Amino acid sequence: MEDAVSKCGISIDSIGDAQRERNNAAAYLELHIEQGPVLESMGLPLAAVLGTKGVERHAITFHGQEAHSGSTPMRSRRDALAAAAKLALEIRTIATKHPDAVCTIGSLKTFPGIVTAVVGRCEATLDQRDLDPGVLATMYREAQERSTQFAQEEGCTVEWSRIWNIAPEPFHPALIDLCEEAIRETTGLSHLMPSGPLHDAAEVSRSGIPTVMLFVQSLKGISHNKIEDTREDHLHLAISAFDKLATKTIDWILAS
Repeated sequence: MEDAVSKCGISIDSIGDAQRERNNAAAYLELHIEQGPVLESMGLPLAAVLGTKGVERHAITFHGQEAHSGSTPMRSRRDALAAAAKLALEIRTIATKHPDAVCTIGSLKTFPGIVTAVVGRCEATLDQRDLDPGVLATMYREAQERSTQFAQEEGCTVEWSRIWNIAPEPFHPALIDLCEEAIRETTGLSHLMPSGPLHDAAEVSRSGIPTVMLFVQSLKGISHNKIEDTREDHLHLAISAFDKLATKTIDWILAS
């Protein structure tokens, strides 16, 4: 065991230190902007976070046949982009069957990538997210089935390759309740929602430490952009609610 750990460049002492740190952490609380438009659309400043959504991320490649765009009749084409375009629209239907699910095709590359040629190969990336692992698995299966259907309709073939995936991470039920209490005491009304983006809190929770997050509204739902912003009065509410949450969590720890 020690030899294997040593080959990975990790010392037994560092593993022991990490374990002791986990044992000494009674709870983890994180305050974060929502990074989306939900709270603003509801007219709410704050929300308690149920957990982080799981992710299925895949590369999808449709193979057709390159051909001259001027001389190839429409009925004779094996257009890989046509199959990919159908899937890009279908993932909306797949996602909207579930209230908090999202599906995104964020990149699309065509080959040979010139206007005088029918697309012979089209590479797409698909990102699917939901807090429920069953929903996530269903969306993945449906996307695969539809991609096969659309490939056949366009005289193409399709290949899937997993880029990355991670399981949903629900937060601690008792801390979610305390977070809701803190928000209600601060604003009079609370809201529960999952987090689509991944956060440090998810990895802390995954290590076994009781965890919860508190969201504050993002203006226009924009994040990772220079116009990212949050109202100052909402920041004050967030700090007040987070202080209440911390106090309630300490009391919960002492009573456990």
